[in-house]
Amino acid sequence: MLEISNLALPLDAGLEGKQAEKLVRRAAARALNIPPNDITEIRLLKRSVDARKKHDVHFVATLGVELAGGAKAEAAAIGAAAHRKGAANVKAHRPYESLRVPQVGASRQTQDEPRPIVVGTGPAGLFCALYLARAGLRPLVVERGAAVDERMAAVDAFNAGEPLDPHTNIQYGEGGAGTFSDGKLTTNIKSPWAQHVLHLFVEAGAPEEILWQAKPHIGTDLLVDIVRNIRKQIEKAGGEVRFNTQLTALHFENGHLTQAEITQPEPVTELIPASRMVLACGHSARDTFELVRDAGVHMEQKPFSVGVRIEHPQQLINRSQYGKAADHPALGAADYKLSMHLRPQKGEEQGRGVYTFCMCPGGEVVCAASEPEGVVVNGMSRFARDGQNANSALLVGVGSEDFDGEDPLAGIKLQREMEQPAYRTAIAAGGEPYQAPAQTVGDFLAHRAGGPSKQVKPTYARGVAWCDLHECLPPFVARAMEQALPQLDRRLHGFADPQAVLTGVETRSSSPVRIVRGKNMQAQLAAASVLGCVQDEVLSTAQLVPAPASSGTQDQARAKTQAAPESSAAANRQPADVAALEPETGLYPCGEGAGYAGGIMSAACDGLRVASALVESLRPE
Repeated sequence: MLEISNLALPLDAGLEGKQAEKLVRRAAARALNIPPNDITEIRLLKRSVDARKKHDVHFVATLGVELAGGAKAEAAAIGAAAHRKGAANVKAHRPYESLRVPQVGASRQTQDEPRPIVVGTGPAGLFCALYLARAGLRPLVVERGAAVDERMAAVDAFNAGEPLDPHTNIQYGEGGAGTFSDGKLTTNIKSPWAQHVLHLFVEAGAPEEILWQAKPHIGTDLLVDIVRNIRKQIEKAGGEVRFNTQLTALHFENGHLTQAEITQPEPVTELIPASRMVLACGHSARDTFELVRDAGVHMEQKPFSVGVRIEHPQQLINRSQYGKAADHPALGAADYKLSMHLRPQKGEEQGRGVYTFCMCPGGEVVCAASEPEGVVVNGMSRFARDGQNANSALLVGVGSEDFDGEDPLAGIKLQREMEQPAYRTAIAAGGEPYQAPAQTVGDFLAHRAGGPSKQVKPTYARGVAWCDLHECLPPFVARAMEQALPQLDRRLHGFADPQAVLTGVETRSSSPVRIVRGKNMQAQLAAASVLGCVQDEVLSTAQLVPAPASSGTQDQARAKTQAAPESSAAANRQPADVAALEPETGLYPCGEGAGYAGGIMSAACDGLRVASALVESLRPE
């Protein structure tokens, strides 16, 4: 099969039917300089929209093409294309090779090896557990939230005005935070695992078009079934998944993980053998971060971003991006991605980055709180992306210079210092509990509370309270947004429309911490790094974890993992070069919560990467 890339196609070629097929065939034949009838099969491999020139919006495609003359004709076509000037590129197509998972389970079972534990069922945890299960390792997967169907019911109840469930919500439960998102499968990373992630999604029921879309997405409505199917695949391959089950303590001996404590409702606590654990807890598992820090695991502060959601009419975005072609049925809802770097302001050594993130065409702003009396927003779209509004995060970069102190969890304190004022600001403006503070762009730039937008009806399910967002945003965040909005409007006409709606606050765009890991993907015990002896110093259980009780609350469990001062606070001030060391702790930080991903694709890729490293560590030498 030949592969023709960078091939321009008219928009009508994206429609259904024989006429569209003819347009594609003719374009492929022109690129190869052959009669259309010489082509026996055409397969769409990739397609994107080129809207750089509004008078000439078209598709750019990569096609797989088979010729009637077979391999000889294809070789001739490649040779001829090499000597012919043209926009399209022609080469031999390299088909996808399925993911190969080594089988190591049988050998480990004969050695009485405890089965690996995976903490969390977000993209990183699910894909990691799937790989481990197919390797024969029968992983135990624990998830603090509920299974996806029960989780959907909890989210719907909260959206309708019921109390917040702190264990099952948009942040916690089967599928992780990504289940309630646009289901974007785009990523800036160049990972060899990415193609496998897409094919595994299709294997679990995702539409095959994600394999050729330049910006693939699934949508929350489809992700629910897909997440459930991946879990069933894990169980079919020998894994076990326990919901409403939280990691509450870690136990180390001689610098290596030996036991884990997990707690279910009532509470019922169980101490289980553990020599290898993948920690894929997600970016909002704040009590888990505290547990890991207090157990003496090396962590560090990580830059992240905070801000608001901005909503526009989807038609405005369509017109701004596609011009007169905006209503063409082959295009669908337009998206955008904007970024800029501001000049340093008074008191700043360097300017801040401001950018849009997780843009949701035809989507809605969602209630993403996970702690009492705090408001958090996020965005999601369904597969059809057919809602009236477009929304995106409008974020400002923050770093350690904005944090209060050197505690690796100082970023969480900054998040709470936005989420809790957002809750109080909405209440003070006459709102109900968990309604979100909102303001039009025009009123925000004018520093007035104002009132509802005349063009945009906010989609936040619990409703909004119109107020001044300056009351709940850190001054440096508000200033950066004020500077950036007019400049971003020059790049996307209408972005700073006075009637666009800002809804606050967005604080969970990525993890505020990083659990440092070595090249072997394993974490380091910070106490060992302080003593300067990863291999030689004996780090006993008594130094990190007192003898476990049979049951207890989360606070009791946290107390049980309290490390000595020199093994936690001091240790976490060590430089990040510990990542170059190769400690065999048995703890594998993974995914977005651990600080190694940002979105569904990169998290799933990291899950496969960590699983592969774990499996390789078990293979006979």
